[in-house]
Amino acid sequence: MSFEGWSFGYDGPSDGEVVFSTAMVGYPESLTDPSYSGQILCVTYPIIGNYGVPDEGSDEQGISRNFESERIWVRGLIISDYSSHYSHWEAVKSLDQWLREQKIPGIYGIDTRELTKVLREQGSMLGIIVPEGTEREFPVPDPNLENQIALVSCKEVIRYGHGDKKVVMVDCGVKHNILRCFVERGVELIRVPWDYDFNQLEYDGLFISNGPGNPEFCVKTVEHLQEAMKHDKPIFGICMGNQLLARAGGASTYKLKYGHRSHNQPVRMVGTNRCFITSQNHGFAVDNKTLGEEWEPWFINMNDGTNEGLRHKTKPFCSVQFHPEASSGPTDTQFLFDEFISKL
Repeated sequence: MSFEGWSFGYDGPSDGEVVFSTAMVGYPESLTDPSYSGQILCVTYPIIGNYGVPDEGSDEQGISRNFESERIWVRGLIISDYSSHYSHWEAVKSLDQWLREQKIPGIYGIDTRELTKVLREQGSMLGIIVPEGTEREFPVPDPNLENQIALVSCKEVIRYGHGDKKVVMVDCGVKHNILRCFVERGVELIRVPWDYDFNQLEYDGLFISNGPGNPEFCVKTVEHLQEAMKHDKPIFGICMGNQLLARAGGASTYKLKYGHRSHNQPVRMVGTNRCFITSQNHGFAVDNKTLGEEWEPWFINMNDGTNEGLRHKTKPFCSVQFHPEASSGPTDTQFLFDEFISKL
């Protein structure tokens, strides 16, 4: 199956896993989200580029103010209608210029509704963006067979903020707004690579970040988590962190047919009637049936019944599959950061 459209951004070929997101806004945040590593993103909202791209900027901690990492991670962008004229008080360049600078191809004039229907029926598929006159054929490498987390994780220990409490963050592809959420709450944050043995550090709490791809590659992270779980220091995970905490606890994970990527995923807190609208970006999920007796589901997806969080019944270990820090998206669940920090 092929779709034809017009090129914008970098004029070159690209390949990856084609996925779709139903978010209406937030393309600067989405494109720089490391969880999209290895993927070509189809955005279903029809008008993209109309508010341009802001300056990256950075705060006193060196954290980008407007992006979720230091670069674009998607391998390509598929949209319906590209707005070549942008208007926003913070914009410093067009989306086309930004993609050209980072050598990311884009294609517009695509019936993204039809493409999304195909992906929903067939599941996420491998695809290629090929400019006219360029040779590129299948098969293409499957990014899910690579350790995407090793590609996006930091390479050395980085420290942020100041405070009486220290939180070790295992960087599996962390979004910058997670860094902001911790620093704003007055803790010292110690960001370590995905395979770093954090058990040698002194800390008050442990956090496992979001990240791309298949959690099965993170054997070292799981081993370090299992060692940490022998003690009672609080542990909190988001997205990939939910899957790795589950695997450390003996549960298994599996690939979703087409994943959850949007700002409008409804989740329910188990045992209550409390529902929240959440921002999500993941292609794998925890198998609730494999949770051990010491664990229980914490949140459930209201659309398909999949796991959206888990917690230990007696120890301060918990995680969520969605993004309470949002950016972009709803902030309904940012209270989870406060709950974690209150346990330190």
